[in-house]
Amino acid sequence: MCGRYALHASPEVIALAFGLARVPAFAPRYNIAPASQVLVIRNDEAAMVRWGLVPRWAKDPSVGARMNNARAETVAEKPLFRDAYRKRRCLIPGSGFYEWKTEAGGKQPYYVLPSAGALFAFAGLWENWAGPEGALQTCAIITTEANGNMRRVHDRMPVIVAPEDYRKWLAGGEGLLRPCPENAIEIRRVSRAVNRARNDLPGLIAPEGG
Repeated sequence: MCGRYALHASPEVIALAFGLARVPAFAPRYNIAPASQVLVIRNDEAAMVRWGLVPRWAKDPSVGARMNNARAETVAEKPLFRDAYRKRRCLIPGSGFYEWKTEAGGKQPYYVLPSAGALFAFAGLWENWAGPEGALQTCAIITTEANGNMRRVHDRMPVIVAPEDYRKWLAGGEGLLRPCPENAIEIRRVSRAVNRARNDLPGLIAPEGG
C-alpha cells in the first residue's frame, strides 16, 4: 500500500523531469496523507487533485476516503478503477514514500527514496466526479507486490514508472505494473513523528538519529 508520501522538489525541477511548460505552484510537503490536494501529471499538463479516487458513478464523494490505492492485480477489472485505468491515467510525482513495519513497541516508519535522481513517478489514475457543488477531480496510486529490497519492510509498494516509460504509461501501455528494480530504491528508518499526519516538517525524512 501507499498511505503517505513526500514531495519537496520545486515546480521547476518537476517541470524539467516531466517535460512540461509549467507546473502549478505548491508548497513542499513531507507527510502527504489521503484527502490532500496532490500534484498529478496528465499527458502534457500538471494539475492539483484530491488523493482518494471517486468514480464518476458514485452517489457522493465519501467513497474516495477508502480509495487512495488501487491494486495492480485487479485494477483493470475492478469496477471502481477499470474505466479510469483505460482512459484516465496519470503520473504522481513523489520525493519518497513511507511504509510501516511492526517492530517491538509498535509500528515503525521507514522512508523509501530514489537511489538515484530526485523523484519517483508513481503510476496513478484520475477521475472527474460531478456533484451538486461542482466538479471534483481525484486520484489513486497503483500498488504492486514489493521487490526484494522493499519486502524487508512491507509486502506492497507503489508502482514506480521509469522515465523511459512515462509516455507509454500515459498512452495506455501495458506491462508496466510491476515492482521497480531492487537497486532503484533506498530505505531508511525514520522518526515515529511521521505517524501523525499533521506533522509535516523536513526532519521527518531524516534517518532516525541523524
